[in-house]
Amino acid sequence: MSCENKDLLERLLACQDELAYCKNDVETWTDSLEELSEIEDAFTAKGKKLHGKTILDVGTDCVKPLYIALKYEPTKIVGINEEFPMSFVSDVERNSKLFTQTKIRFYSCSLFDQGTIDRILEEEGMKRFDYVLVSKTLHHLRSGDCIAKKRDPKHRHREDEKCCIYKFEEKKVFDLLFQLGDRVIIYEAFCPQEEDNDKVRGRGGQFTAKEWKDLFKYLLSEKYTVKFTRPQPLSLDKENLSRVDQLLRENDLLCFYVEK
Repeated sequence: MSCENKDLLERLLACQDELAYCKNDVETWTDSLEELSEIEDAFTAKGKKLHGKTILDVGTDCVKPLYIALKYEPTKIVGINEEFPMSFVSDVERNSKLFTQTKIRFYSCSLFDQGTIDRILEEEGMKRFDYVLVSKTLHHLRSGDCIAKKRDPKHRHREDEKCCIYKFEEKKVFDLLFQLGDRVIIYEAFCPQEEDNDKVRGRGGQFTAKEWKDLFKYLLSEKYTVKFTRPQPLSLDKENLSRVDQLLRENDLLCFYVEK
């Protein structure tokens, strides 16, 4: 291959990578807009309004906060995530001031990092939020022992643990969420047959039907209020808990909110 052709090939490959990067950015914006249309009823249920309220976005995609600010004008939205790979994060935080009075701030932080959470609350002058949004992130809040061995006796831990699936500890997670806010909104996909491409070690992996049912049993046993807004309005209680099976069979997305 001539030097000229080699140089041209390298430029073409660079352009291809740039196009793929831009495509991912566009998909982030469009997916977030579609997801907000599924989530917003959980914010406004029971006649609540977001104007003047505060929101903590756990595992933020950095885009939904801007859409929420433009439509509902809450006072403040704080987004936390362990990694911010998108190039437009700082732009959203900075340039949102041109379009909305809502203060939008992003921090690199794990929900389980209590020290950093406390520093964020102090910096933002907050004790707790009106809402905590957990959008397509709940399954990444796994922290217990690996349960893959129970599912498959042949399971062997790799060094990176991506083959592992940590146990989801309902009490630990929801105790933390309710330390931070009054209404916790959960939006999750139910696709247990699909691979979770953004797993971090054993954290990730779609919930199974059993894990969903164990979660709802726990919430009801602790006397939390659980109300679905998608795929249909439903106030969950011990008498209609069996309806969760039907919801999981017929739908691949769930949205519900939890209150004490």
